[in-house]
Amino acid sequence: MSRSPLLPCLALMLMSLGASAAQPSGLSFSHKDWEIACDNTRTCRAAGYHSEGGEEESLPVSVLLTREAGPTQPVTGELMLGNYGDEDAIKKLPATFKLAMRINGRFIGEIPVDALSAKLSASQVAALTAALARTSKIEWSYGEYRWRLSDQGAAAVFLKMDEFQGRIGTPGALLKKGKLPESKALPPLPAPIVNAAKLAKPRPEDRQLETGKSKALIKALATAAGNEECGRLTNQETEEPKLTVVRLNANKLLVSTTCWLAAYNIGHGFWVINDKPPYQPVLVTTSGSDHGNGNITASHKGRGLGDCWSSDEWDWNGTQFVHTQSSTTGMCRLITLGGTWQLPTLVTDVRPAQ
Repeated sequence: MSRSPLLPCLALMLMSLGASAAQPSGLSFSHKDWEIACDNTRTCRAAGYHSEGGEEESLPVSVLLTREAGPTQPVTGELMLGNYGDEDAIKKLPATFKLAMRINGRFIGEIPVDALSAKLSASQVAALTAALARTSKIEWSYGEYRWRLSDQGAAAVFLKMDEFQGRIGTPGALLKKGKLPESKALPPLPAPIVNAAKLAKPRPEDRQLETGKSKALIKALATAAGNEECGRLTNQETEEPKLTVVRLNANKLLVSTTCWLAAYNIGHGFWVINDKPPYQPVLVTTSGSDHGNGNITASHKGRGLGDCWSSDEWDWNGTQFVHTQSSTTGMCRLITLGGTWQLPTLVTDVRPAQ
């Protein structure tokens, strides 16, 4: 089974974040060679890439445009040149050099590059966003090398950013500028505070559940998983599932077991249960990767090459696991091993346990 947690780059997705019922949702959207992720503080990040399979060859490149919420907030820009693999062009590049930026053939200035990444100046960002609102040829060059940024999908992404931040019709909008006052732009929201809790000391009897021989517990875990994938709980023809048990507090345990295996990912299920029957398990996730000191992580490749990832985290607050982080590294475009950017849709301020 080839399982990928990164959704196809096709349509708008309003994400349910799970931190609390009142917490606003983030936004994830992609169109052609551009995508956007806005988090629950209303900060938005738009990423664009080179075109794949186009008539004109281009080395891999990506641009990240970031804008915080609130009136008159600027757009900042970053550039990353592809370094995936052992392309001869990348090997010959010096550690630091200057790129020439051109839009429709017009020289926009030079950009100092260090370790294949660079910051765009305010004037370069302004020229870039203006060009991306219409059909444009955008490229950076160094000697014989060319990196061309696609404009396909940028306008749709900009419109989503303006809409999410309440800028449509204001002078600061990237598209559909107007005469509405800048005060119409939505204000930033604070990241929710999550107070992490210390875990209780383990008890000798906790390990008795780790054998997986409690049919009542296994059945309860499977029922709590519902339609979520955890086939190893229900398919016990070869061996009983091995459980890992961690004490959370005086009467709650965290139980985990492997739920699924894929070509390049693995998913573990995590449930909070009573330490005695009836167990009444509450599912946290069936796609977890690891747990440590009250923090559950889920990290998965979008494909086997490892150039795109998704990640989530949940933290124990003493009564439940709270979803505290959700992000991807952007499209699978062979920019760099481990992913290109951090594009969160959920951020929180996790305070360490006292």
